Amino acid sequence: MSDDLSPPTPSEEPRSSYVPRPVSDALLTDDALDARLAARFGLPSFRPWQRDAVRALLGAPFHALVVAPTGGGKSLTYQFPATELSGTTIVVSPLIALMDDQVRSLEARGIPATFLASTLELDERRRRERGLAEGRYRLVYVAPERLANDALLARLAALRPPLVAVDEAHCISQWGHDFRPDYLALGRVLEALRPPRVLACTATATPAVRDEILERLGLRDKDAAVVLRGFARPNLHLSSFEIDGASTRKKAVLGSLRTALRPAVPSKTPSVSGPGAAIVYTATRKAAEEYATLVSGAGYRSAAYHAGLSPEERGRVSAEFAGKELDVVVATNAFGMGIDRPDIRTVVHVHPPGSIEAYYQEVGRAGRDGQPAWGVLFTASADIALRRRLIEMDRDGERADAARIQRQWGMFLDLLRYVEAGSCRHDFILRYFDDTEEILGGCGHCDVCERLESEGEGELRVTDEDAMTVKKALSGVARVNRRAGLRAVVDMLHGETTPRMRQLGLASLSTHGLFSREEPDWILRLLRRCITAGLVDITASEYPMPFLTGLGVRTMKGEEPVRVLPPPAKGRTPRPTLASKPAKAKLVEGLDAPATRLFEALRATRATIAQSQSVPAYVVCHDRTLLEMARLRPSSRTALKDVHGMGPARIAAYGDRFLKTVQETI
Repeated sequence: MSDDLSPPTPSEEPRSSYVPRPVSDALLTDDALDARLAARFGLPSFRPWQRDAVRALLGAPFHALVVAPTGGGKSLTYQFPATELSGTTIVVSPLIALMDDQVRSLEARGIPATFLASTLELDERRRRERGLAEGRYRLVYVAPERLANDALLARLAALRPPLVAVDEAHCISQWGHDFRPDYLALGRVLEALRPPRVLACTATATPAVRDEILERLGLRDKDAAVVLRGFARPNLHLSSFEIDGASTRKKAVLGSLRTALRPAVPSKTPSVSGPGAAIVYTATRKAAEEYATLVSGAGYRSAAYHAGLSPEERGRVSAEFAGKELDVVVATNAFGMGIDRPDIRTVVHVHPPGSIEAYYQEVGRAGRDGQPAWGVLFTASADIALRRRLIEMDRDGERADAARIQRQWGMFLDLLRYVEAGSCRHDFILRYFDDTEEILGGCGHCDVCERLESEGEGELRVTDEDAMTVKKALSGVARVNRRAGLRAVVDMLHGETTPRMRQLGLASLSTHGLFSREEPDWILRLLRRCITAGLVDITASEYPMPFLTGLGVRTMKGEEPVRVLPPPAKGRTPRPTLASKPAKAKLVEGLDAPATRLFEALRATRATIAQSQSVPAYVVCHDRTLLEMARLRPSSRTALKDVHGMGPARIAAYGDRFLKTVQETI
């Protein structure tokens, strides 16, 4: 490792001998790495997963893929090695604003860095390129499209970069949620640069996407370390609501902002609403403008952000939000990458995004300071057709490739399955990303956990009555036979006899009125569950129409078992509120005196842990977990696995403290 930050010099070694050499083992110890980190970056220590990535690059195998959440500190895994290696590290980054922000941050720490982008004036770009040739910089950030320039690529290759880092690496995957064609050329770029070390990092990547990243970057045969950490965000209260009707949804969005932020006072001059901020995501530019006007009218300092605005306007909005001059940004998915504001208290999705990856990356921008934050997702019947239209159009407004449409549609269905989740939303996401080490065993405070705790858990099973309900819905879709859209199928099953129903021939179907006693919204939710379960699909046409899949046909005929639970009918299962959750006095009913004493001791231990980590008590675990612990009195980590809510992450973090309390109290 180098001892100073003097300008790096390009290697003079013959190309054939330019191979990675591990640094001294003594310099890779925890204490040595943390000391260097404190000296260079002013941070006390690495997080464990950051240390794993740094060791993989500086020691062996010299190549790594890091998957960690938004705001988790991924940039440090290449910025720190860049200060320890001789030469100039190249960072591939997709956004100019992100590159500019990171360069400013590095220079503020005395680490020479720069970026190359098409927005630079010619003289300024040449000045920076001369600086690179003279070895003035530790890091240079480059957009992937710039690397298509052979002259620039040759100049970068001449630097003999010790490390190339690919940020937002999910963009390379055609299975990912934000595929960008320019990223496909990065395999060729790495062959030209021949760096001894390569790092790819992203906030969201399923196992399939991780495999594709490794394959396309040529890392599969190099035994690259895969560092998967940090998906669990238990301070985030996740919830999803199905709301039809534009005015109702607008009221709900404003209500979500008032829950998370201090209510603003409507006036001609928007007030400082604080503390904290919010991001509201919409599916279209038009909706972003509409909701920005709505939010501003409610008194919040707000602005719209989308790709239809000029680069200068987008830059202004980003800067004002980061500088706390704006409280709320209403945006399409073009906003957020690289935003470093820890006090975002809520992220609201007016419309569902295209995938779980996109959703978790966006909602993960809330609560980076570890304090309570909210992720609110709204869905409506019209969102399915809207997303289908968006999926079918590529960036140029032309119809997308059929295979790509099918992939993107499958990813959207995964998101709808999340919406319909019957288990903890956090654990659903962790399993989706295959992050089993951080399974919480129930976060205790998402809307699903609150409902389960209010109603009591029981085994979810499909009764004969449930199965017949699903088959009736499938029969209705089959009878319509692609003659009408989803809403018309709902009206037919509800028994509407409008002129349109008669014109389409739906009023005379045998399935007409099968659910006449149910609310139309309930019928719509039932059909959506059939869609997410793969029993019903939607045509790829200007007016999408539902139809049965092969599985749907077999299920309707009884050749396959029904694996879909109908939604609870309105009035049968009242929606729980926070007030309906069991109070402490009710929780301890039925406990004997020793168990009650242990429960109180465990609560005290939890309070101490929460205070030491500056997090709410529920982030450690919830009362139901402590109650079960008091009853079971576990004596080992293995026994803790049987306690509801004690998943692997919680056992690793807090298990020994709770076991000690049990041992000392009983």
